[in-house]
Amino acid sequence: MPDLALQAPGANGASALATQAPNLPSSQPSQKSMTKAERRELQEKQRAAKALQKQQQQQGGGGGGQQKQKPDSKANPKPPALRSPAPKSQTSGGRPRSESSAGAVQDASADNSRHGLRIFTHFGLPKLPSGGHNIKGSDIIHPAIVRLGLMFSEFKICGANARCIATLSAFKTVIQDYTTPPNTTLSRHLMTYLSPQISHLVAARPMSVTMGNAIRQLKLEISGSDIDLPEQDAKDALCHKIDDYIRDRIIIADQVIENLAVNKIQDGDVILTYARSSIVEKILLGAHSLQKRFTVIVIDSRPLLEGKALLRTLTSTNPPIPCTYALLPALPSLVNDVSTVLVGAHSLHTNGAVYSRAGTAMVAMMAKEHGIPVMVCCETYKFSESVMLDGFGKNELATDDMASISAPLKFSPSSPPSNSNLEVLNPLYDATPPSCITAVCTEVGLIPPTSISSIPLALGKQTL
Repeated sequence: MPDLALQAPGANGASALATQAPNLPSSQPSQKSMTKAERRELQEKQRAAKALQKQQQQQGGGGGGQQKQKPDSKANPKPPALRSPAPKSQTSGGRPRSESSAGAVQDASADNSRHGLRIFTHFGLPKLPSGGHNIKGSDIIHPAIVRLGLMFSEFKICGANARCIATLSAFKTVIQDYTTPPNTTLSRHLMTYLSPQISHLVAARPMSVTMGNAIRQLKLEISGSDIDLPEQDAKDALCHKIDDYIRDRIIIADQVIENLAVNKIQDGDVILTYARSSIVEKILLGAHSLQKRFTVIVIDSRPLLEGKALLRTLTSTNPPIPCTYALLPALPSLVNDVSTVLVGAHSLHTNGAVYSRAGTAMVAMMAKEHGIPVMVCCETYKFSESVMLDGFGKNELATDDMASISAPLKFSPSSPPSNSNLEVLNPLYDATPPSCITAVCTEVGLIPPTSISSIPLALGKQTL
């Protein structure tokens, strides 16, 4: 009889393991073929399901359920290790198990709704920590960087040139307020001090190619600082190098590009542009100042609707430039009258692909089908050594607040209907293939996009 009594719990434990074991091995082969995001989603669902199942057993089984669990744990100590994630999701911060399990289900559903489709889960969203407390070394975040990160996350500063200039200007303030600790040198410790500042900006918005190139040159200049130079003189020299970088690589480069592109605009031309590019805006205003008569078609799209600001600038001149404003779906009805397409670029990659505002690829492809030349205006400091084939490997998503503010709609993305399966997705950039681009206008001249890889990137690798 004692032997039978000892075998009964073992049988029950074996049956309990038999009910759980088929689920675990069967899921392992499929996890090997899953992506990292899919495995994370599967783990969250399993944790939520285990939490609900544990809650039902405790509420429905009562004391009998607890008596069955004790023999199982004595007979085989491995099942508690397999069920270890469940107790973590049951209690959180001293809350009752029922509340924590319901919160786990809500968190999983909220995470799925926030990330949207699986193919876009790797896209960057602004996740600025409050005050930068979640960043290593956040106690030394400079107020200028905190202010700049907030403006980045709220999209008050948009555009590759504007973000790069704002970042370098903030770094000038940080460098001037920096004090070298004792028993160290500025060239070695300054980058340690700047690293959390950079991490804070990246947490606000993904780093652009222009910011990455500028920060890389700044690091090179800091590492080459003379250790025998007085601290204040070294800081003044770094700030002077930053000013030279902004002047040579952005301001003067834009002036050269403006002079080259204005010569391509003739009287009677119809210029089509998309969204708002600072260099394209300068080109159009420069051509207008030379008394050239042309019309502009501004194509725009949600959620940023940047073309409205460009339209306001062009029509505020004296005399105003004749403009036509339309959204992207109206492009087929207007493209037949266009003579030239001028667009800006966020970055230009080695294979000739242009990474720009979402919708640029559609404009360029439609212009190519109608035999209209497409000229991309891009400074050389926007060149990237990477290769981009499409806009799915790297991109950035607009927030729901931006989508709801852009225009009043009956459906608000911030508060979707409870019975709706609609998912709002707003990628901010896309990749235009080089086959749809006629020429790239840079400060070194007009070049075809396929020749980008043959041009020495010495301009992008020089010191500040």
